[in-house]
Amino acid sequence: MKTSTVVGAAVALVVAGGAWYWLGQGAAPAAPLMNDYKNATYVIDGQPVALVGGRAETPAAPGSASKVVTQYFGNEATGDLNGDGIPDVAFLLTQDAGGSGTFYYVVAALKDASGYQGTNAVLLGDRIAPQTTEIRDGQLVVNYADRVAGEPMTARPSVGVSKYLRVQGTSLVVARPVVGAGERCGGNMLNAPLCAAGYHCAPAPGSHLPFGDVGGICVAN
Repeated sequence: MKTSTVVGAAVALVVAGGAWYWLGQGAAPAAPLMNDYKNATYVIDGQPVALVGGRAETPAAPGSASKVVTQYFGNEATGDLNGDGIPDVAFLLTQDAGGSGTFYYVVAALKDASGYQGTNAVLLGDRIAPQTTEIRDGQLVVNYADRVAGEPMTARPSVGVSKYLRVQGTSLVVARPVVGAGERCGGNMLNAPLCAAGYHCAPAPGSHLPFGDVGGICVAN
């Protein structure tokens, strides 16, 4: 009698345990999605900043009650930045340390089979006026308005700026602009544009200016 009681109790425990397992499995919450660039980590001024839902708060200094707030701004662009055939995402972040400044950065989130890997952030400026962000032929172009050099920060941004960037390995770096057919190229100006693949820089037709100094236009190879 005792043996049958023990056996019956054991069976009941197995059945109850199985029922609990399957009920538990069905009720278990879904695993959190990791495939979200607003939850990735980005490096700003050498410090890793882990976003949660597009936002992060970190102490302004050890033990300080003041916070540095970093958050997703937007101006997204999608395209392949590292040549692996998988679309990546670039967008702007802002960072506010509690003072009057709001600093704008551009970052990229590189996509692979396991999710997104954040890059370093490249500073655009303080209280600029963002315009558009584009990815063209592997190049990232950020367009925004800034102030004339020497103007006070109270002045409204009025000068158009285009910043060109590329991904090298897993880093976002400032690069020379890449342009296409008929566009200006070469010359001795700072960050003179390069011609896209399949084109080369040639003297502009009818120009009597020295090609080495002023550059020319992109023509097909």
